[in-house]
Amino acid sequence: MSEKIAIIGLGYVGLPLARLFATKYSVVGFDINQQRISELNQGIDVTLEVEEALLKSALVDKSSNEIGLYCSNQLADIADCNYYIVTVPTPVDKHNKPDLTPLYKASETVAKVLKKGDIVIYESTVYPGVTEEECVPVLEKISGLKFNEDFFAGYSPERINPGDKEHTVEKILKVTAGSTPEIGKKVDALYNSVITAGTHLAPTIKVAEAAKVIENSQRDINIAFVNELAKIFNLLGINTHDVLQAAGTKWNFLPFKPGLVGGHCIGVDPYYLAQKALEVGYHPEIILAGRRMNDSMGEYVASQVVKTLIRKNIKVNGATILMLGFTFKENCPDVRNTKIVDVVKSLEEYSTKVTIYDPWANSDEVKHEYGLTCHATLDSDIKYDAIVLGVAHNEFKILDLASLKKENAVVYDVKGVLGSLADAKL
Repeated sequence: MSEKIAIIGLGYVGLPLARLFATKYSVVGFDINQQRISELNQGIDVTLEVEEALLKSALVDKSSNEIGLYCSNQLADIADCNYYIVTVPTPVDKHNKPDLTPLYKASETVAKVLKKGDIVIYESTVYPGVTEEECVPVLEKISGLKFNEDFFAGYSPERINPGDKEHTVEKILKVTAGSTPEIGKKVDALYNSVITAGTHLAPTIKVAEAAKVIENSQRDINIAFVNELAKIFNLLGINTHDVLQAAGTKWNFLPFKPGLVGGHCIGVDPYYLAQKALEVGYHPEIILAGRRMNDSMGEYVASQVVKTLIRKNIKVNGATILMLGFTFKENCPDVRNTKIVDVVKSLEEYSTKVTIYDPWANSDEVKHEYGLTCHATLDSDIKYDAIVLGVAHNEFKILDLASLKKENAVVYDVKGVLGSLADAKL
């Protein structure tokens, strides 16, 4: 039986994976967003993860069973696949509790076409146990098939770094796992056929789930530590970046930097691990402390900007502030869980007037998700009382800040990339 793969969810994770598998297999990319499907079948990827030429070269006609990619929102188009790979988001709700709704919905979709012998692989980041204890029962109930007899499951956590053109999906070693030892080998072989960096076969699905969720939790805790250092050193009048540079001369010092922790991974995944820990009766003090520290940084940045305005004798009430950047990271259009919104709203609480400029962000998406106006261009005739660099887009590194400043204006550098041009930095 030849492999035919369905990728469920064509966002930042699913599309690059679908394009990669399409170099060796017949692949159907499935997404419920009709506009997204239409754009992809024209070779347009608004996430900018796959270049237009590369995407167009992968596309094949619907009627073709040849190697290549066809994108669809029609259930019938994935009915003859034998591998289903789920790459939907795993967000948290307003109380920071895991929201498995996208996973449940995707599992329901797959279950409607699931057949004997099929393998369903999940890539979404979850706490240990979600695949077999939450998703598999949905597959069984709707399909009427029995797990590990009629169909099987796998897990291979995504490691995509949005906007990173160097560490692309095929260049990142992939962890794999299966619901039985035999299925584990099949899942591993499937990924190993396209991942040039190789694979690591974990002994169980729960081990693979746990490995992924601690990757981002570890980064979150380390960033929280340097964020706390930044707060301490600011009180001591010491430049945090100078301290980190000096400490970094030791071979085993970890090179983390202070900053705003947003996005769909680092700012979310620790809550999944924390939730599972609480369910089994353990209070995860370090994980939640790290989250509290990092979630506080938007308000802290705003307070530091205001203090710098006051030191320069600039009136805070009505002060005009230019926020450079709104996406959650540099050179990437992804605005999911961006912490710039915390900075903006905290600044507005001081009755300042904030203008957001980000040539990478989708203005309509920013308006819809956050109720804020984001400009893709700058009016060069307007001068500001303060300029806050929140995201280190390449465009901002060469921006003529002097032409945007009022006399004695404040320049605050969240990312530590402006050097002597900044009056203050995180």
